[in-house]
Amino acid sequence: MRTGLWAGALPRAVFAEADSSPSIENPVSGCELTASTKSYTFQVDEDDDSDHVLALSVVCLTDGAKDECNVVEVVGRNHKNQEIAVPVANLKLSCQPLLSLDNFKLQPPVTFRLAAGSGPVHLAGWHQILHRDDASFEEED
Repeated sequence: MRTGLWAGALPRAVFAEADSSPSIENPVSGCELTASTKSYTFQVDEDDDSDHVLALSVVCLTDGAKDECNVVEVVGRNHKNQEIAVPVANLKLSCQPLLSLDNFKLQPPVTFRLAAGSGPVHLAGWHQILHRDDASFEEED
């Protein structure tokens, strides 16, 4: 069973395959934001009725980063379905090349965007899937 897809064209983004247990946690390699790939969207299949949580653990600069401010934003939607962008990391090679986000939980779909700087910035975390057992959601007669 396929548990989740990193949508987009980032070759470093990988999710593990999983069985059909009620709760699955998949460590991820993550994604990389660069001057040429400024954003990346994580989404799940619209037909999937499971609950999904994406937890962001670490944001860090990688080889080739310049000593400039690299601002990473999380873009999502609020309760009125309006797009909102929230900066979650401001990294600079000489003073803060890495930031731990302690499994900052997000509900897909979510977009990560390099709002400033040229990267490369690597994002890593995990994806949890809570499968719904159809029988458990039915009302008893």
